[in-house]
Amino acid sequence: MANIKSQIKRNRQNEKRRLRNKSVRAELRTRTKNAVTAAETGAEDSVEQIRLAVKRIDKAAARGVIHKNTAANHKSRLVRRVAALEAAAASAAAATPDE
Repeated sequence: MANIKSQIKRNRQNEKRRLRNKSVRAELRTRTKNAVTAAETGAEDSVEQIRLAVKRIDKAAARGVIHKNTAANHKSRLVRRVAALEAAAASAAAATPDE
């Protein structure tokens, strides 16, 4: 345990930031998962879910919770994943002839 006053304060600040960042990261994972799930199920609000996820990723980067390049990677991976799911759904629908 630190016995220097400035280090004690720094420890308090770091703990507050850690908890704040933890909640932001948890929300990022939740929004991303919601967007992917909406795309898998073909929900009408899938575009809105993706928009919300990207918005949260941008906010986290702006606040310094994650690096801006990490945010770009997250957004790119999310959009590619959703596009792949939509393409797979479209090809499955085209392959199955309606009777």
